[in-house]
Amino acid sequence: MDPESKKLLEATFELAEENNKMLRKVRSIQKWGVFWHSLKMILIIGVTLGAFYFLEPYVNKMVDLYNSISGTAEKLNTTRDSFQEFLKKF
Repeated sequence: MDPESKKLLEATFELAEENNKMLRKVRSIQKWGVFWHSLKMILIIGVTLGAFYFLEPYVNKMVDLYNSISGTAEKLNTTRDSFQEFLKKF
């Protein structure tokens, strides 16, 4: 093997080693990125479910209030209709 080919082969080998080190670092960074992203999503979902758990009684009260208001409005409409019928009879 002539010295120029050997020199070129050694340079290529050094570049390949350097590329391998960089690729390993990139892969390591990707793994940590996936880990932190997963942890962040778990925390977001956990906080959301926890907030719903603690706010559920208040939400139920609001739903009950809405239903009672709807029922009262419906009763008023039926009372108004019956009153109008009563007035038509006279």
